[in-house]
Amino acid sequence: MSGLAGWTETIAARITGPGKGAVAVVRISGSRTVEILNQVVPFLPPAISFRHAYYGTFSTGDDGLVTVFSEGASFTGELSAELSGHGSPVAVQRLLEAIFQAGARPAEPGEFSLRAFLNGQIDLSQAEGIRETVDAVTDRQLFEAHRLREGRISQELEGLLSAVRHALTTVEALTDFSEELDGVGIDLAIYKVDEAIAFCDRFLATEPLARQIREGMLVVLAGQPNAGKSSLLNALIKEDRAIVTPIPGTTRDSIEERLVLDGIPIRIVDTAGLRESGDVVEQLGIARTQDLMEQSDLILYLFDGSLGWTDIDRDQWQRIEDKAVLVATKSDLGQSDRGIGISVLTGSGLPELISALKKHILVGEPASLVERHYEIILEVRTCLSEARTVLCNPTVPDDLASVSLRSALRKIGELTGESAPADVLEQIFSQFCIGK
Repeated sequence: MSGLAGWTETIAARITGPGKGAVAVVRISGSRTVEILNQVVPFLPPAISFRHAYYGTFSTGDDGLVTVFSEGASFTGELSAELSGHGSPVAVQRLLEAIFQAGARPAEPGEFSLRAFLNGQIDLSQAEGIRETVDAVTDRQLFEAHRLREGRISQELEGLLSAVRHALTTVEALTDFSEELDGVGIDLAIYKVDEAIAFCDRFLATEPLARQIREGMLVVLAGQPNAGKSSLLNALIKEDRAIVTPIPGTTRDSIEERLVLDGIPIRIVDTAGLRESGDVVEQLGIARTQDLMEQSDLILYLFDGSLGWTDIDRDQWQRIEDKAVLVATKSDLGQSDRGIGISVLTGSGLPELISALKKHILVGEPASLVERHYEIILEVRTCLSEARTVLCNPTVPDDLASVSLRSALRKIGELTGESAPADVLEQIFSQFCIGK
């Protein structure tokens, strides 16, 4: 990404989704915005009013609206403009070509957001919130992404920063005024370090919930052949996705589908039936089933309730029961006293099964949605633990703790962007789409 090196150039890109639509919006951002507009938008008056919409015909022949934003009052913080025209891909491409010919260059992925960050309009966690907003596929993901965009992380980090800075100031004072502050100063520094560690622990405790919201739950349907796994998959997604026959071993490979429960994406995988088989292809499918069961967050173990519980079912269940729900299928043909009885033909028991699935959805509020944030806070905690070890050891000079505390502050700065290296910024913003 050349955005860090060339961020003073004027750039342009379509900021609405690709493809055909009723309306498309193109953004121009940079110091030459008005100069370029005067070549592409002949209907603008000599004295442009900022944040005022002008309507007319572009130099390309399409008609539309133009809004100009002053420096400091735009998304990027730069002089910029947004041109709204018809959403024909040809019309948009012609407009962009005219803008590029007038002196702008194509924006790279995430470059508008990068400029907003570099110009102090947003911090790094808010920029990541923009990315998470665009990538959201569930209401819960969107809700958490909005909270990131609102700057919640930076607000919550104020307490952590205050504690670490206070501890560092105290340690530095101990170095300069050791006789006056010796006992009291060390106790205060340790107290503030403990306060910061407690913040990190609360933050890190929400990581499983954040991962579940972000990545979803992997739910594996397992059981012997003809236990009803494929039928249950079809019933859950309300679509004939998996082939269902009375022939054992019909499903030889895994089939994955998705649904959303309480805002959490659920990946449901139908798998090959568990049994001894001389068929090489089926053996591969069974091996894959075992791998998926190991990787899963939850297993729905199905057995044919009309035939009853078998020794094979018992052996399989004993290996997985800590993270599994037992399901007795075909309850319309015969009831079982084990597990949740269901019938995909009548729909009996399916609401109870959905309720059982929901019980495995974590509740609460994640500190963040971004994996990078948890990795950094874990590193911060390590630095704080090192500082505490030094402070609690009277044989080690106290000023060594300041090294770890400064490292903790630098790490926190990487999260908000205050001290993030250029390669980290480029890696983050390169994940954005063009136009963001």
